Amino acid sequence: MDFMRRAASGALGGLGGTLVLTGFREVLTAAGLVGVTAPEQVIARLEELGLLDDPSPEARRILTAIAHLAYGVGLGSALGILRRERGGVAEETAVGTALGLLAWGANWTVLLPSTGVHRPPWKERTPKVLLPVLDHAVYGAAWGLLYRALRSDLV
Repeated sequence: MDFMRRAASGALGGLGGTLVLTGFREVLTAAGLVGVTAPEQVIARLEELGLLDDPSPEARRILTAIAHLAYGVGLGSALGILRRERGGVAEETAVGTALGLLAWGANWTVLLPSTGVHRPPWKERTPKVLLPVLDHAVYGAAWGLLYRALRSDLV
């Protein structure tokens, strides 16, 4: 039962973390720092592979939002399964941030390059290579705080 509760709490933390990240990205976009996001790149890659039949701009926007939320909720659930303890606010913020950065490392250095969605960070020639690192740190910090609040059963 604890496994399922951790997964569910992690998923809800992931949803909240994704919403916080979305707000953070809106601020960065308004500042002119964000071009194409990873979920947009995933949808574009699916189109390149012929797995999507030229979706309308509205359908593309919805698919991108679904991909974004699915990644955040799925990642949050996995992090919840990994995180068995509950610490103080600072500890959970730090642990969440570290787990978010771990997810960045796995996805941006292995998964996205191997599927042709994005180049690995060491091949980039722009300071914007740091944006996904910041994204995952913000997501992870928010996830840690929400997971702590949701897991009030732990001391």
